[in-house]
Amino acid sequence: MQVFAAKGLYSRNKNRNEMKIKSLFSLLLCLGAVACSVGAYDSFSLPGDAYVTNKDAGMMGEVPPSGGDSFDTIVENPFVKVADAPSSSFSVDADGAAYAYMRSCLNSGYLPGRHSVRIEEYLNYFTFDYADPAGEETLAINAEVGPCPWKPEHLLLRLGLKGKSLQESEIPAANYILLVDVSGSMSGVDRIELLKTGLVNMVEYMRPQDRVAIITYSGSVKKLLESTLVSEGKADIQNAIKALYASGATAGGEAMKMAYEEAAEHYIEGGNNRIVMCTDGDFNVGVSSTEALVEMVESYQDKGIYLSIMGFGRGNYQDSRMENLSSHGNGTYTYIDSEEEMMKVFVQERSHFCTVANDTKCQVRFNAETVDSYRLIGYENRVMSSEEFEDSKKDAGEIGAGQTVTALYELIMKEGLSDSFSVGAFEARYKLSLKDEESRSLTQTLASGDVLTDNFNFASAVAAFGLTLLDSEYKGEASIGLAYDLAKTAVGFDPGGYRAGFLRLLEAAKK
Repeated sequence: MQVFAAKGLYSRNKNRNEMKIKSLFSLLLCLGAVACSVGAYDSFSLPGDAYVTNKDAGMMGEVPPSGGDSFDTIVENPFVKVADAPSSSFSVDADGAAYAYMRSCLNSGYLPGRHSVRIEEYLNYFTFDYADPAGEETLAINAEVGPCPWKPEHLLLRLGLKGKSLQESEIPAANYILLVDVSGSMSGVDRIELLKTGLVNMVEYMRPQDRVAIITYSGSVKKLLESTLVSEGKADIQNAIKALYASGATAGGEAMKMAYEEAAEHYIEGGNNRIVMCTDGDFNVGVSSTEALVEMVESYQDKGIYLSIMGFGRGNYQDSRMENLSSHGNGTYTYIDSEEEMMKVFVQERSHFCTVANDTKCQVRFNAETVDSYRLIGYENRVMSSEEFEDSKKDAGEIGAGQTVTALYELIMKEGLSDSFSVGAFEARYKLSLKDEESRSLTQTLASGDVLTDNFNFASAVAAFGLTLLDSEYKGEASIGLAYDLAKTAVGFDPGGYRAGFLRLLEAAKK
């Protein structure tokens, strides 16, 4: 177990909205607004003429093209007294959509709205350097404790999980149903054209034994391609994808029902049976309410069919709907903002589509003699009761092959502790299959210790950035500068170069 390090380890040392400034006076007013705003960001400003952000971001500026995007309200987890609740439980969330959405906003010259900032998805966008499971387990856990960079008098607990890595030959055959939104709102190079490029590339890397069906939906639902073996119709699959175009209204509910029926008809026992839904989430024909769609998805939970959602576009983006559907559909949720992201999701990390840990949930039991209070950072909509954690029938999150999940707790300790002490115990529960009746359990003790890893520093950096964007009441000394100083010490392990990409985002903010 890796823990405690010296505090000296931490250094404290458009689509832009096409702003048309009609006079020198208005330009000076705009620049003055920026000058008044930058103090909260360590005197760093985002690229562009001024701060431009959603109305709920709490910064100066006009509403960007994402102003019509829909997000659930984030109410941060508070500090909880161990004396009142000695344990904390939550379902894992392996999604990364919020991070990619944030990057799209920054690259367009404005800040994301605060309710789009889900810190758990910022963390889980990245792969961490965690050890693979041992023996028959398909999940491994780890943890470390150290000083909290943005609140030095507090401690930070990092929890890590990793799904078993699989060789290409070990990955089961896939039964993919590509459920593609071809309504008018999906028109554009950043939507349907980007989607087509990514799906064609994905098929290029699929194996002969894999199957693909394509269902499209706009004003009506159409089975564009029957389930086809890659070995028998690779060119047919790719040509069908290339022919996609967007127009009309959006009948998403009916299309989803057809996709599940198609997945069931060609179900592969022991295979990766998965609907890959590509949309901006704007369903406006037929079954369209989030509640009705969630009910439909839940009715297929025990069928062994997974739902992955790929989100596209800004301006009318229905994040709250897609995040809800994926979490109830035993799947993952990703936001696609570039061809690079398409390659990450569909090619470089395609093994994540193969789930190795189902209904995965975590619980920390804190030592009341050493820990006064704790706060779970992020995971606001994944919090569970102790009863739900112990209930093997309770739905929870999935982890793919080689995929990592990270969670952070901020801790307020009791006074008078020695250099070495117990913090508590960490338990994770998961199932090998969606059809399993009982969960498997992994446990680890939590205690103070020695030098911290790069995993701790990088997770701290990502969280500090998220707290800053949230303008969190718990952010303490968190800033873009602190996030940058932490992150630049922890880029040694960087498959895909995504940590380096995070540094570039922070550098843009500093300039």
